[in-house]
Amino acid sequence: MNKTTHPLLKLAIYLFLIAGAVFMVFPFIWMLSTSLKTVGAISQMPPQLIPDPFNWENYATIWNKVDFGRYTVNSFFLVTFDMIGSLLSCAFIAFGLAMFKFKLRGFLYMIMLATLMIPSQVTMVPTYFIWKQFNALDTYAPLIIPSFLGGAFGIFLMHQFIKTLPKEIYEAATIDGSSPPGIFFKIYLPLCRPALAALGVFTFMGAWNNTLGPLIYLQDKALYTLPLALLYLKSENVNQALLMAGAAITTLPVVIVYLVAQKQFVQGIASTGMKG
Repeated sequence: MNKTTHPLLKLAIYLFLIAGAVFMVFPFIWMLSTSLKTVGAISQMPPQLIPDPFNWENYATIWNKVDFGRYTVNSFFLVTFDMIGSLLSCAFIAFGLAMFKFKLRGFLYMIMLATLMIPSQVTMVPTYFIWKQFNALDTYAPLIIPSFLGGAFGIFLMHQFIKTLPKEIYEAATIDGSSPPGIFFKIYLPLCRPALAALGVFTFMGAWNNTLGPLIYLQDKALYTLPLALLYLKSENVNQALLMAGAAITTLPVVIVYLVAQKQFVQGIASTGMKG
């Protein structure tokens, strides 16, 4: 902000930003507030922002009786494999595209980027029947295996970062007798930490909040993830306090991951030249 900006204009800008922040944060505050209310306090008029009394039993009920513990483990299981598969495959493919020259490289890269413009709904039905032919419905295979095959956005993100690294690194390692896989795992993968952190946050948020995928492929309640469990609770007309407690449990890991990886996330996005 320019130092010559009028104090009243500065004050107006700050007030506007504060109002915007409150507007964005208020739904989360209301979610936490509702999750701590008794059933009677939910419909109380005027509404209470600070529950009186705090009903912490909602969290114990949603965790034990509604089996949110199992759903949390299921979500972490899927997210872990999705992150491992996505980070390794996207980085490896991007390394190959950035380091090696071969026929149709540019064409294949453009075709890959073009897939970003295809709505997921277009491929949803044929993909479903493919997995049905493999008898993989009601398993985690359709939700995990694609992450090991690379994704266009992740490959693009890693490719942009790898291109910023000096090619002399690869040439020096080759002269020393290192093989391309060895160069990738020992040298380039550690250097790609900022971009991997950014991709990791994107992958975590996408996999953790994925509702449509589990909804299509999973039928056994024992395999449900947290977003799917919330949909199930809503369909069962569970009281709003328990539903908000479940939503708070579902939201917490995403907030923690972003806060922990915020610095690396911003650095990774900045270093790849992407702007939002």
